Amino acid sequence: MSIFPKIFIFALFLIAGYFYGQANEMILQGLIAGAILGILSLIIYSLINKLSLGSIFGSILGLITGILFAYFILLPVEPAVPEDTQAVLQFSIGVIFGYIGLIIGYQKGKNINTNSIMRLFKGKENEEDIKILDTSVIIDGRIADIIDVGFIGGTFIIPQFILQELQHIADSPDPIRRSKGRRGLDILHRIQKIPSIKAKIVEEDFPKIKEVDSKLVALARVLNSKIITNDFNLNKVAQLQGVPVLNINELASVLKPVVLPGETLGLFIVKEGKEYNQGVAYLDDGTMVVIENARKLIGKSVDVIVTSVLQTTAGRMIFAKPKDEE
Repeated sequence: MSIFPKIFIFALFLIAGYFYGQANEMILQGLIAGAILGILSLIIYSLINKLSLGSIFGSILGLITGILFAYFILLPVEPAVPEDTQAVLQFSIGVIFGYIGLIIGYQKGKNINTNSIMRLFKGKENEEDIKILDTSVIIDGRIADIIDVGFIGGTFIIPQFILQELQHIADSPDPIRRSKGRRGLDILHRIQKIPSIKAKIVEEDFPKIKEVDSKLVALARVLNSKIITNDFNLNKVAQLQGVPVLNINELASVLKPVVLPGETLGLFIVKEGKEYNQGVAYLDDGTMVVIENARKLIGKSVDVIVTSVLQTTAGRMIFAKPKDEE
């Protein structure tokens, strides 16, 4: 709220206090009461404005539940309590259980939003352990293998707008894009046939949002779910908005086998390195191995000894030398 509406609300309370005080011949007291009520209303508004609808709804529901719980607890106890202490006991128990209910309701209500409430009214349950698949991870295809071996379970959501994007790519005149789109559709068919998980296509869309990545983030917030992707930009945007992300590329990087200096590897040298007399080989996961004094060994399988491992922004590089040199 800008400064002018705040001044208007404060002035409104002040004027109301003035007229109330004038009617009761207490103008000064009326002005003071109006000013205090105006300040309190602005403070309450600013506090409520920072809370989500779910937090407010959960807090109110928790407070009412706590007070009712306290009332039912006191019913069998009240007859045994002296009359002069009944009011104090009722107030104390009501405050304690009301506060507990308020805190629990606030915590539980954080994940509730307008769309979640609308889904409940439409008879759509908010499922748990939901993951949304984006276009890049579907086309990539590795997610199907990860699901198939049981590393990830739960409910997998394919939004209708992602399916439409895949169909659009599959109909592209560019043969490379067309191939990617058809691969993505084949991966989706494979995921739907995996018996250990539940795969669903949802119709929810956000017509006012143009970007597909923004729609994914909005849907994840509605469903209180994670996004599975290998898109770096989507990863950052989702994290900035508090949406958890599972990045397939990060998983692949973490799962690369550990190679230590002094370890012996059997490799096939495929090409010449950038520096003089170097050869280049690759591990099964695609990690480059630069081998010193191996130019003459190109096209051959040799045993090499790891001399050092270098971690770069582009990935990991391993340096080695032929074992025969030992």
